[in-house]
Amino acid sequence: MTKLSDHFTLEEFTKSQTAIRRGIDNQPSATQSDRLKLLCEKVLEPVRVHYDKPVRISSGFRSESLNWAIGGSQTSQHSKGEAADFEIKGVSNQDVAEWIRDNLEFDQLILEGAKPDDPNAGWIHVSYSKSRARQMAMTATFIGGRAKYSNGLA
Repeated sequence: MTKLSDHFTLEEFTKSQTAIRRGIDNQPSATQSDRLKLLCEKVLEPVRVHYDKPVRISSGFRSESLNWAIGGSQTSQHSKGEAADFEIKGVSNQDVAEWIRDNLEFDQLILEGAKPDDPNAGWIHVSYSKSRARQMAMTATFIGGRAKYSNGLA
């Protein structure tokens, strides 16, 4: 196992059922690995320590081929090693997103698939870039399979 930080490994960021099924190489370059380490250090480790619970990465690094295969954005920070989607079992995604917004430096924070009546719906997308810290917080709701973005957290 390749450690990115105390609680995170490279393997949990590169694991992808789509990559396995399609035989896609989903290994980051040295530069992309360094960016993943920064994401862990600056955002995910502080979240893990604050909540004292495991952080489950649902989507981490995506090679360009994998990102294309899943229909990801051509400018996705996942492909740069700067973003992850995650959840913490038993903790409201809304609460985690608000804590990140109020306590950490980040580039983009999106509460995705949130539902007012279900605090565990959806997931959190967060990115960290050494060269850019927009502190952009947004909510994405899905209507007919398409994401609709609004400023701020729901």
